[in-house]
This record gives sequence, C-alpha cells and structure tokens, in this order.
Amino acid sequence: MQFKNPELLYALFLLLIPIIVHLFQLRKFQKVYFTNVAALKKVQLQTRKSATIKKWLTLLTRLLLLAAIIIAFAQPYLSKTNTFNTKTETVIYLDNSFSMQAKGEKGDLLKRAVQDLIETIPETETLSLITNTESYRNTTIKAIKNELLQLDYVSNQLPYDAALLKSKKAFSSDKNTLKNLIFISDFQQKKATLNIKQDTAIAINLVQLKPVSTNNIAVDSLFISKQDPNSLELTVVLKNNGLEVKNLPISLFDNGNLLSKASVDLDGKATAIFNIPNNKIIKGKVTIEDKQLQFDNALYFNINETSKINVLAINDTNTSYLSRIFTEDEFLLTTKTTSNLDYSLFDTQNLIVIDETETLPNSLVTALKVFTDKGGAVVLIPSLKGKLSDYNTFLQRFGFAPFEALNTAEKRITTINYAHPLYANGVFEKQVDNFQYPKVNRYYPQTNTKTTAVLQFEDAKPFLSQNKSVYVFSAPINKTNSNFKNINLIVPTFYNIAKQSLNTTTLYYTIGQSNSYDVPVNIQQDRVLTLVNGTDKIIPEQNYFNNKVVIKTNDIPEKSGIYDLKNNTTILQNVSYNYNRAESNLNYINLDDVKHATVNNNISTVFENINNDTKVNELWKWFVILGLVLLIIEMLILKYLK
Repeated sequence: MQFKNPELLYALFLLLIPIIVHLFQLRKFQKVYFTNVAALKKVQLQTRKSATIKKWLTLLTRLLLLAAIIIAFAQPYLSKTNTFNTKTETVIYLDNSFSMQAKGEKGDLLKRAVQDLIETIPETETLSLITNTESYRNTTIKAIKNELLQLDYVSNQLPYDAALLKSKKAFSSDKNTLKNLIFISDFQQKKATLNIKQDTAIAINLVQLKPVSTNNIAVDSLFISKQDPNSLELTVVLKNNGLEVKNLPISLFDNGNLLSKASVDLDGKATAIFNIPNNKIIKGKVTIEDKQLQFDNALYFNINETSKINVLAINDTNTSYLSRIFTEDEFLLTTKTTSNLDYSLFDTQNLIVIDETETLPNSLVTALKVFTDKGGAVVLIPSLKGKLSDYNTFLQRFGFAPFEALNTAEKRITTINYAHPLYANGVFEKQVDNFQYPKVNRYYPQTNTKTTAVLQFEDAKPFLSQNKSVYVFSAPINKTNSNFKNINLIVPTFYNIAKQSLNTTTLYYTIGQSNSYDVPVNIQQDRVLTLVNGTDKIIPEQNYFNNKVVIKTNDIPEKSGIYDLKNNTTILQNVSYNYNRAESNLNYINLDDVKHATVNNNISTVFENINNDTKVNELWKWFVILGLVLLIIEMLILKYLK
C-alpha cells in the first residue's frame, strides 16, 4: 500500500494523547462508610469491571476512528508502480514495411494493427508513434487518426536495432517517468538478428502479428539471356515461398500494351522466357497474379537506345586489334598519333588508350589528369623503347608505383582477380586453374603497394593494375613481346574497361540500394536532370562532367515504376526502379528466446497489461467507511453497554 500524501501519517502520533489521558486519569475517589457494606462491595466490584471494559472499548474505537480519518486524508492506494509520483510515457513503433501486406485473420496485418490501435487507445491519451518513415511525437490517436488510416506501405524496411534506437529516441530524458515501448511488427527474418539489450529505464513490449499463410509468389528478377541482330531473349525469374503452383500466368507489357503471355509450374523457383525485338525502345513490365503480397507482383524494366562510348587510341603503330574489340555498334573509336594529337578531343571522350607510345610529354600527362578528374578513364600500355622517366612521371601523378628498369626474363600471367569488376559479372562461369597462361618476354617490374592488381605474374608482380579510373599494363602486349592478344582474356578486359568508362543504365535498379549511372549529355551548369513518373518529380544527386552527368540514387525514388529522365522538358532516356525483393520471403523470427522484452501477439492485450501494471486502486473511501462504522460502534457502546 502506498500513499499520495504520506506526510499526513505523522498525525498518527496524536493517538498517544487519548491513551495518556486514559492511563493517567486525574479524578480522585472519596470513600463513604456504611454500616452494612457486604452487598455494596459486590455491586461496586461488578460496576468497576463493567466501567473498565466500557472505557477500553470506547478508547479502542476512538483510536481506530482517528487513525482511519488520518489514513483517509493520506489517500492510500494500491499499484504495481509509484504512479502518483511518476508520469508515464508511451512510444509505439509500427512497422509499415511491405511484408505487413500479408493477410491475417482479419485482413492485412498493417491495416488491422491500425484499427486495433484506434479502438484500444483512448483518444486523449498522449503518446508518440513511429513508423519506418514518419514520426508523430507527443500526440494523440485522435490527432493522427486520419494519417494512420492513410498509412501506406514503404520499401525501406528498418533493421530491428535501428528501429529500436529510433523509438527510444522518442522518449524524454526525464528519469522519473515510466517508459513503455510497444514494438508492433511481423518480425520477418532478416540478415541481422533481433538482439534486445537490457534497459531498466524502458519496458519493451513486442507484438508479433502473424499471417494466416506464408505462401507467396514473387517476380524476382529478369535478365537478357541471348541476343542477336533481330531479337532479345528475356529470362524472367520467379520464386515461390510455399506450396507448388501449377500454370501460373505471366504477362509481359510494353508501355501498357500486352506483348506476350506465358505460364509456368512453380515449385520454389522457375523461369519464363520471352522474345522481344532487338534495337527497340521498351518500357516493359512483367506481372503475375498473387493474393498475398502485392508489391512483388510486378517488375519494371526498360531498354533504351544504345549510347555509344567514345574511345580515343593514341598510338604511333598499328592499333587494328582495338578496332576489332571496339566495334561500331557500341563504340566510336578514334585513332590519333602523338604528332597530330589535339587535346580538345579529350572533352568528348570516355576512354583514352595510350598504346605503346615512346614518350609522354608533361602537357599530355596534365591533360590526362584533367580528363580523369572529369570522369574519364585511361589505359596505359608501355613501349619497349619508351622513356622510363616519362612513364614514371605519369605513374606518380596517378598514384601508381614506378616502373623499374626493363626486365628481359620471360614471365607467365598466372593470377586473375576474379572478384574484380572487370571479370565479376559473368565473364567466367567458374575459376580456371589449368588454362593456357599468357606470357610476356620483357616487362617493367613494379611493386604493387598502392593499387588493385587485376592480372598478376607468377611472382605476384602486377601485369595489369588499377587505381580509380586509370589502368596500367607493366609490359607491351604486341605480338612480338606477348601472346596476350591471342587469348580470349583481352576482349573482356578492354571491353569492360570501356563499358565502365560510361556506366550506362541497366535494365532496372533496386530502390534502397546504392545505384549509379552515367547519362551522356552536355548541360549548362545551372540545369538539373529530373526523374519524372506521372505527378512524381524527383531531383536526384548528380555530378557534372564535360560530356556526361553521373546520377546517384539510394532511397529515392520511393515508388517503383519507369521514370523519364528529363533535361528540362526533353526526355533523355527511361530508368526503371523496383522494390527490393528481400521481404518476399515470409519467414519469421521465433520470439520465444528473446530476452529483456515481453512478447504478445495481440495489441489490446499489451495495453491491458500495461493498464493493469499502472492501475491505481484508491483506498481512502474504504477508510472513510471504516471511520463511520467505528463511530456507530462507539455510539452503540456508550448507549447499550451498562
């Protein structure tokens, strides 16, 4: 039992006064003598005993009456917490990620959760509510009711530790408050586990909302599997998290028009293949019908007009091998000698290949540095007759280790960095250990301490190394010195270097991931490129270079679809964005082993438990009633006890 006004209990010391008065009565008795006192002695003894009992009972009832009145004024109550002296704070985290689209017993998990909150929480109760994207601080359910009813699903699913941290920040810094955190989610299985650290200042309540079924079908991804001059073979990957499905229909659209339909039997994973015309601009969408999650039933993609990559080759000898790699359908190859080189050409190039030139003037090195600073890529292939000091000036300028004197010992190229971006995207089906190693007869030894090794000799010295957008060979690759041109490795090496010099858009991008692509366009410095989809207009992060703009996106756009990339009112190309498919897999965390938190599966139960923990049973009324009862007892004693 606790008291609202405990200081009034000091008044109980006043009970000593009637006790003292009773024990030390000041009245004196006078003796009266009678002739025959035998009968009177008996009457006197009985009267004294009755009077003593009556006095003690009266004293007891009066003491209890006074004590009951004092305790009533102290306002006693029963509660699990010191509620009268402590304020309460409630923070609710409501997960509105796409996995909450799953169907529960009463509909979508998120919509049902919103309805339960509105029905359970009193309209005037102060609270804070946090979602993945929004924060409502120190408000009431009545004030945010419309926002809750219109709450939409979002793609950026917060990690659980980030969601907990975000929710805890909504509490005040007051240490004398009861803090209750209610975490409402389906607790879908993620890469990061749910680990709740003990926090004595905050009571954490987990509410796990579970769907009726965990079956879900998703359009997972798509890619171009084959290509010829007339057509593209498009492969669509579908995943099924549940029971096998027969004859699932799949539709392919171009700008809203149905191009083709197919059907597959789906048990775990399956693919569907569509053939579409080549060299045609496509604003595509692949769709399926599934009643569980809706966000992964469509996947957008687009095929734009091919942007040719500008390549400049600087060489005083034969460069015919480059023309066979950089074909006219994808590249614009320009060849210049050092004698007729015009540096103004650099402004329109994406890649410059220095192919076995014997000298590198300081003016050329300076122009190349400006070129790379503006987003260009450079490849240096040395010459056996090259001026070593010129090469080392170039290498020092771009952060490479210097060349040592020409070594005439034959070396084999034995190590391929399969994880390097030049070879990581399907160049090799598997790592090869027993292929025919290319070799060089002479090379410039180089200590690889500052750069990334792409290809290495058998002694771990670099044959091809990279630093940012600059690639350096440590040996000439002409047929006299090396057979590197005779193996298939040369084609993906130079092709991918050129492709990465202009990072054109892919079929689609995933919202929430770090995305970057180049747009070959010249715009004024005060202009910006925008992504437009209907009424949605977004200005993404962008960097300007001489002949391109680098676009970077992460959490934007928030909505999936095909966006027009515009320069003012001119559409430059289309870019497709899709939601991350990580939430398509409906596997959930088992919360039985979670520590330092209370677990429930019902919102109303959580609030009922919190109310019971903070419920106050006021007892002062009962002490007033007790005082009245004692007063009546005293009156009865005085009247009827003889």
